[in-house]
Amino acid sequence: MSRTDLSLNTTFWFPGRWIGGLSLVIAPLLLLLAEVVLLPFDFFFPQQLKAFAEYPVRISSGYSLFLAGNILLWPAILTLTHLIGRTKPGWAFWGGSFVMFGLFTRTFHYGINHLAFQLVHIQGVEQATKTIAGSYGGFHIVATFSMCIVLGWIILAIGAYLSGTLILIRAIALAVMSALMLGVLKGSSTMAVIATSGLCIALVPLGISILTDKPRPSVRSILVWSLLIIILVAIMFISGQAG
Repeated sequence: MSRTDLSLNTTFWFPGRWIGGLSLVIAPLLLLLAEVVLLPFDFFFPQQLKAFAEYPVRISSGYSLFLAGNILLWPAILTLTHLIGRTKPGWAFWGGSFVMFGLFTRTFHYGINHLAFQLVHIQGVEQATKTIAGSYGGFHIVATFSMCIVLGWIILAIGAYLSGTLILIRAIALAVMSALMLGVLKGSSTMAVIATSGLCIALVPLGISILTDKPRPSVRSILVWSLLIIILVAIMFISGQAG
């Protein structure tokens, strides 16, 4: 449990208790599930492309789960930095900023991953592997942010402990996320499962504490938010089909 007051209802803050709390619970679990799904396959990109050709549904599911978790993680990071920043604003500022830049980097990489898998469909595994190998070291501006997320998790973990937001063992678990590899077509590994498990240990209990803190939402609020979420999911689904 946290050593600090988790009541977040006194003033407005973004993204807010509900989105922030849900993100703290859901995003780490999606990342861990993705790593477990991809774990049986070799880590490096030629084997990842070969695995996609042989098991397209499983590999697509694993990469999609990770991307969804990575995108959904931003409200969790903002919520964590909000808690840290109440007593340790410097640690919150630098840790939160670095991790957020890193999340953008991972999202960019997953766009490349998607293209690589489409090349397998179009060109076959051998030609797609040659194409990716030939362009693998190409410079892109997002590469300049690659180290941000490695340092960011460590800074954020230190700030979480010093501010009392996380106890020591959960702060250490958060810092382990810095060991999660970054790059194009990176599969899973034992270390990746450990890193994302650490994220779950650090953030999921915090999210549950925030969501169960009083005051509880009214039935009317729950119905309204449920309707808005259903509409949003429907719009996203229709947009995805149109794209």
